[in-house]
Amino acid sequence: MTKILLLSDTHSYIDETVLKHVAKADEVWHAGDIGDLAVTDAIKKIKPLRAVYGNIDNAEARSEFPLDNRFMCEEVDVWITHIGGYPGRYNQRIREAIKRHPPRIFITGHSHILKVMNDKKLKLLHMNPGAIGKHGFHKARTMLRFEIDGKEIKNLEVIEYER
Repeated sequence: MTKILLLSDTHSYIDETVLKHVAKADEVWHAGDIGDLAVTDAIKKIKPLRAVYGNIDNAEARSEFPLDNRFMCEEVDVWITHIGGYPGRYNQRIREAIKRHPPRIFITGHSHILKVMNDKKLKLLHMNPGAIGKHGFHKARTMLRFEIDGKEIKNLEVIEYER
């Protein structure tokens, strides 16, 4: 079983509250708009990190992290990208690829809106953890915690803080 902490849109912000959740995870996944790489460096000192760059990230972040990160976690196919859209409205850049070979979990960031929904047509779980940073229009800072156990995705929790 792998305990995942999923976050996005840090926009250069990380604090001890977030890092306490990092310490409880087995892996941390970041869906882009990292900002200052001090954020990912702080996470990597504690736990393994899988991340993608977002539209605000500079050349240094883009050289360290990919635009798309597709990998297996236990027996679950995962695809993380920053701007990916939602079921029925996937971003044009990935639309054909996701239809041809859908992952089991498709993770995006960018919107600052926490959303978890099933795409029944493609049989995938779409996750957007919202934004845990303080920059943006969102009223609450959010991230997700869940577990992958073989092929099973379970114990999904929303972690929420006031801005």
